[in-house]
Amino acid sequence: MKILKNTTARVVTLIVLLMFTVQACKDKNSSAQPIINDVQNYVQVATGQVTLYDEDGNVIPSLKPSDSLFGQDANYLKGKKMSYQKNEEGITTDLNTGLMWQEIPTTEGFDWEDAKAYCENLELGGYDDWRMPTAKELYSISDFSEGWPYLDTTYFSLVNNTHVDKSEQYWTSNKYVGHTEEGQYAAAFGVNHATGHIKAYAGEEPKDRGDRKGPPPGNQRPQGQESENGEKGNRPPPPGNGERPTGNPMLKHVRAVRGNAYGVNDFYDNGDNTITDKASGLMWSKNDSEKGLDWKNALYYAENSTLAEYSDWRLPNVKELQGIVDYDYAPGAQESKQEGPAIDSIFNISEITNENSDLDYPYFWTSTSAHFQKGKPFYYAWYVAFGRAVNNEGLDFHGAGAVRFDTKHENGPASEGGERYYNYVRLVRNLK
Repeated sequence: MKILKNTTARVVTLIVLLMFTVQACKDKNSSAQPIINDVQNYVQVATGQVTLYDEDGNVIPSLKPSDSLFGQDANYLKGKKMSYQKNEEGITTDLNTGLMWQEIPTTEGFDWEDAKAYCENLELGGYDDWRMPTAKELYSISDFSEGWPYLDTTYFSLVNNTHVDKSEQYWTSNKYVGHTEEGQYAAAFGVNHATGHIKAYAGEEPKDRGDRKGPPPGNQRPQGQESENGEKGNRPPPPGNGERPTGNPMLKHVRAVRGNAYGVNDFYDNGDNTITDKASGLMWSKNDSEKGLDWKNALYYAENSTLAEYSDWRLPNVKELQGIVDYDYAPGAQESKQEGPAIDSIFNISEITNENSDLDYPYFWTSTSAHFQKGKPFYYAWYVAFGRAVNNEGLDFHGAGAVRFDTKHENGPASEGGERYYNYVRLVRNLK
């Protein structure tokens, strides 16, 4: 009888183990888990957007997973909540990324080379290892909760905190390897803290345009925008006299940073048409949607995807999608080895013919809504240009890797120009 009992116990144990094994095999969300133990040093920071919007920018109180507009940034609230600490020496520390930022930028304007030199020669708070931030670093502090400015001015001062206009443009260390209409082959990317964009700006005065004196187009409040006076937040006083850069309209501002490089991807091909970024803990679709969709249908497409037997795909928020841009590549790059879309070659990307009949690559939707005027509805949604960021004529105006917004549907209000309405989708999901 003792032998029989032992045999029965073994059988029961084997059955239980078999049940767990079968269940584990059925658990489709576990297939990529072995690699998530790697160090995830590209901390994903939330956008700050907590409000839901419809296609025409109206606020939606709530959405159920079965609703057609479900899947927005505010549905998922992915990324760590923005968290900063400010000291008395003019330094703001990002408690998520560990980066230390110059709190109050100088009112002086710079071309790209002079901005780089300014940062590298800056001594602030007892540190002399300041540098110009990358686009991913500078964009990590962008705040999409309200916009105008797209920055938490409790911790980061603007050049003019009283009246926010489109001239709040700040250089990044990423030079554009392609050709833009204004910057030609001497453009570099910058972040506009007022409008929320990333665009390639002329890094130096074009040689064939003669002497262009005068300040950049500051103090031009968009039609319908109210003054910033009285807005919430304990804004620091304007540094200096709050003047705009003077002289050359190509000059921009700069905000220095120090710390270990942030935003370095570590991609791994899982062999099932998915790509894992071991640095960020995000999984991406290797292929895109292969067709353009309006924003509503882009959300639906992502929510209903079962790629590689995962059911938790979604449309990425604006920081996540900008985080896979590879600024070493661009269509029409000056160096042939840098020719191509602004994304790692581990990904596949659709080819399109753009408005100028050039071979190009699509814009890609994000789940984050946008507005262009303070107090106006969030008519638009952000997209990332992995090909040329074109003007109405299809010419590269802001560079591959730019972040701009488009109206959410074809009959929506016009944006800045170069609208396509139907943009592509690259799926994302969290590994855990």
